[in-house]
Amino acid sequence: MTGHDAIDTSRPHPARVYDWLLGGKDNYPVDEQMARQLLALDSRAPEMARVNRAFMHRATRWLGMTGGVRQYLDIGTGIPTEPNLHQIAQQVAPDSRIVYTDNDPIVLRHAEALLRSTPEGVTEYVQADAREPGAIIEAAGKTLDLDRPVALSLIALLHFVSDDDGAHELVRALLAPLAPGSYLVLSHVTGDFDPDTSERARELYKQRGLTLVPRTRDEFAAFFEGLDLVGPGVSLATDWRPELGEVVPLSGDGPIPGYAGVARKP
Repeated sequence: MTGHDAIDTSRPHPARVYDWLLGGKDNYPVDEQMARQLLALDSRAPEMARVNRAFMHRATRWLGMTGGVRQYLDIGTGIPTEPNLHQIAQQVAPDSRIVYTDNDPIVLRHAEALLRSTPEGVTEYVQADAREPGAIIEAAGKTLDLDRPVALSLIALLHFVSDDDGAHELVRALLAPLAPGSYLVLSHVTGDFDPDTSERARELYKQRGLTLVPRTRDEFAAFFEGLDLVGPGVSLATDWRPELGEVVPLSGDGPIPGYAGVARKP
């Protein structure tokens, strides 16, 4: 486990805002204020967070059961919320090996919860910024065998990275060292269904010095270029293999504005 940065409570952090929306207690007043402002924009913000979490559960279950994956690299892990990724993966295969990565020091403080591996498996936590793919891969390689397939998870992360900051290059840099047969798992917010609210949310993040980039379906799909999409392909997160469980009850008739997808590296 690495990293010793101080916690900045002067402005919200996406991981802590997400924690508040999930009903967690590992956040600060500045995070709650931000979350409540998002709630004012769309009362289903907590449902969006739960839908995203449920997609992660189903995708990990599919990877273990159908994809035969035994190694996971999860970047932008967020504050531990059970069941965490390793708990799903090791339910399917107890010998699964997982490396978590996040840049929020509060996640580091709670990393012990991420390290409760089965005796047969391994979990490790690395404190690192997603925009430093070389450092992440080097650290992950100490736990994972990069000559064997790895599932790379960037769950609700890339909408915090602009094109100018190299969002697509980041994905390519993380995938390049991974063995054929590895998988890319993504979820991402979109403004396709309510552009006005999406723009107001983007402005809210900007006022706090944060980046939010809701992307269209085509822009999201571009992250999978050169990979083989797993069925049902790019879809709403709610529609990605709901038969695998953790379906979130929803209010309202409109779609939850988040896309998801899983793809295999040839």
